Amino acid sequence: QLQLVESGGGLVPPGGSLRLSCAASGLALETVAIGWFRQAPGKEREGISCISNSGRPILYADSVKGRFTISRDSGGAYLQMEDLKPEDTAVYHCAIDERWYYCSDYVFSKVVDFASWGQGTQVTVSS
Repeated sequence: QLQLVESGGGLVPPGGSLRLSCAASGLALETVAIGWFRQAPGKEREGISCISNSGRPILYADSVKGRFTISRDSGGAYLQMEDLKPEDTAVYHCAIDERWYYCSDYVFSKVVDFASWGQGTQVTVSS
């Protein structure tokens, strides 16, 4: 049974940093890509990053490119977030879909519809 558990969210001022973690179990992670998406109140899900099973390629949404860094290891995935902005406020989820191991542009567009995701972790950027 695949289980994803996100952690690391919190309240930070604009310009601050956070590191989110995604602990994954119940699946051979080396066979799948891992994505992150976020959802702000009243807004649709936004795919923000995808890392392939081998660690490359990595894709980012334009909204976070240059500020966020995704990484992974045998236990899950991480999202290092720098220079946070109020518009980054959202619940952040990691996600996996066993159909996908490689982060193409097409797969990245499907991160928001990946079959499995965790409960999420709240990130609030406010002064």
